[in-house]
Amino acid sequence: MRKIALLLPLACLAACAQGPDNHTHQATGTGALAVNTHVPDFATRNYEPFTRQDVVAIALREWRLFGQPVNDDDPELRLEPTTPVTKPERTPGLWQRVGEYWWIGQDPQETESAWDGKHDANGHITDFVHDGRYAWSAAFISYVMRVAGANDRFAYSPNHATYINAAASGQEKGVKARNPAHYAPKLGDLICVGRGGSKSVRFRDLPTPHGFPAHCGFVVAGPHDDAPFGHEISIIGGNIDDAVALTHVPVGPDGRLFDSRGNSLDSRYPWCVVLQVRYDADSEPQTDR
Repeated sequence: MRKIALLLPLACLAACAQGPDNHTHQATGTGALAVNTHVPDFATRNYEPFTRQDVVAIALREWRLFGQPVNDDDPELRLEPTTPVTKPERTPGLWQRVGEYWWIGQDPQETESAWDGKHDANGHITDFVHDGRYAWSAAFISYVMRVAGANDRFAYSPNHATYINAAASGQEKGVKARNPAHYAPKLGDLICVGRGGSKSVRFRDLPTPHGFPAHCGFVVAGPHDDAPFGHEISIIGGNIDDAVALTHVPVGPDGRLFDSRGNSLDSRYPWCVVLQVRYDADSEPQTDR
């Protein structure tokens, strides 16, 4: 039976599709690790090994903080609200939390490190309706990896394409790009999809010559076999309808996102890559080796 209840259904991943992912950023997950005074000692000094259990626990903690929303809607069928709604990212307590995703997840020299859920780097309130420029889904991924102790194993960025392309080109020592037709994602791995005009990006296209709009989520449960998709995994991502939300993703009996003919099992999202995170092997479960 599904362990995670549907408490606050929200719309879809299309919320994070507004961000242009057009910043110019270089992968910082390679080479020497720059000093980042924004990161707590327990992460930079790796008080504990970097493990998939910690990444999953941190992602689940943030999901609970936002009220445990579950989002399984098809973005192509989404109905836009006709009147303004309260955005979780702008509510007391949560806009500050989004600010921590930016502050810790980004390198200090990045302008984005001073953003939060409702203000820009100068403290000005951002446009309530047209705030896609401040989309924080990649900041959330970077935050989780950072506080879990990934250090220089990950290319922290406000754009998913930065670390996707770094992994696909072999520049990222802690993450390996895997073909979703051949590799079954495990707990703590990331699955990613192009969005908007880049929805057609496939594994064969990676790395891309330029950045592209994308979305990724951490695998936090599964595979298991209850409704609505039969066999499925659960992922958690940021800035899904302005919150940290959980999505159920169909997989085959082998745990893969594609069937034996190479067809995606998810009609909503044509997942283009699985990012296999390389955790400290001595702390990983035997079944994950």
